[in-house]
Amino acid sequence: MSKIETFKRTLILMCSMLGVLLLTLIYGYTWLNVLPGHYVWKINLFFKGHILLIVIYGVLLFFFTSVLGGLRIGYLKPMDVFLSNVFALIIVNIVSYAQISLMELRLFKASPMIVMTVVQIVFAGIWTMLSNYLYHIFFPPRKLLFVHGDRPVDDIVAKFATRKDKYIIKNKISVNIPEEELREEMLKKDYDGVVLWDLPAKLRNRNLKYLYAHNVRVYMSPKISDVIIKGSDPLHIFDTPIFLTREYSLKVEQRFFKRIIDIVCALILTIITSPIMLVTAIIIKCYDGGPVLYKQIRCTQGAREFKIMKFRSMRVDAEKDGVARLATKNDSRITPIGRFIRAVRIDELPQLFNIIKGDMSFIGPRPERPEIIRQYMEDMPEFAFRMKVKAGLAGYAQVYGKYNTTPYDKLKLDLSYIENYSVWLDIKLMLLTLKILVTPEATEGVDENQTTAAKV
Repeated sequence: MSKIETFKRTLILMCSMLGVLLLTLIYGYTWLNVLPGHYVWKINLFFKGHILLIVIYGVLLFFFTSVLGGLRIGYLKPMDVFLSNVFALIIVNIVSYAQISLMELRLFKASPMIVMTVVQIVFAGIWTMLSNYLYHIFFPPRKLLFVHGDRPVDDIVAKFATRKDKYIIKNKISVNIPEEELREEMLKKDYDGVVLWDLPAKLRNRNLKYLYAHNVRVYMSPKISDVIIKGSDPLHIFDTPIFLTREYSLKVEQRFFKRIIDIVCALILTIITSPIMLVTAIIIKCYDGGPVLYKQIRCTQGAREFKIMKFRSMRVDAEKDGVARLATKNDSRITPIGRFIRAVRIDELPQLFNIIKGDMSFIGPRPERPEIIRQYMEDMPEFAFRMKVKAGLAGYAQVYGKYNTTPYDKLKLDLSYIENYSVWLDIKLMLLTLKILVTPEATEGVDENQTTAAKV
């Protein structure tokens, strides 16, 4: 990396740290100057004790902001960065409220903390806009050469076009042209990087090595075998590097902690959301008199079938022709109530009982219907790899993908989770799911001419 590139990245990192520091200073001012006017601490703290509590607040804020993506200026969209900061602030301020309540030995009025949180959120919004503006001054969109194979590339090019703040596809070229002509084009100074998209493995590897040797930035989509290899264990038992890929299964301690987390979180959320579920059930019943719950056969670990529970969001006769299909954009089968509960994910709440029962986990690949799995596996036998772990209420593909993400991409995302599983990864995905709940595009339906999420 050049000295100029290092300087720019250091500047952006300092900008990120400055945001966390200023938010912490707002808390510090509130703690030292506002809260003492409302409460009499039952625990006497020296000045160093107050400073220690403020430092702990800053560390927690940095941790949650980092995990949720609030420091990823330029990488994420500005709204994603802002929402990450908002969720981090809410989580840490709730922890601080609990801390003060313990000091007071009672639940105190939260108005000073709420005012502080509002001020911090406003500041976070201003900081996000300024940081994003500064980022794009130093990091203008990269001009890319798109090298493709024989398959259509309109979909992926359209996806790159949604992030014109980061990438501009300046030229598209087929990998099938003469090799000398292709290499000459790839090394032109007009480009800041090369996209190698959907190339045969032999051609991809040859061009990747060539570009690596010439210090050219490369973007490419991994194949399923690449994802599996990434999750392998490096062995250093002699002087030849070896990667070990095992027959997959969670370790005993991983299964134990995962189940404990599932039960505890599901019970807590069931208690918290029980009023919401009760009101939702009443409204659905009053709307058309149909059943409140919608039960459907899905597949979990080992292709075992179970009945998933959801609040009914469609008409009773939504699939009267017997054909399994996903919801499309502006689907006429969805009721007005259903459209709302789907948008805010309330329709998924009954699955908490599936988790308690043991059919599902909190985090894992989303369970699919048996008939849809059979359709996918006709062209993509590897789709069965998703069922190496228990199905989940939320998962890697839901956090980093969308409802209409293609099955092949969902498979690669879910395999990334399976091959890199850890309890910490589960906790991180739980936190990131909070942000997804308020991201409208995450629930975007498939195209109207699709019966499944596959591209036709």
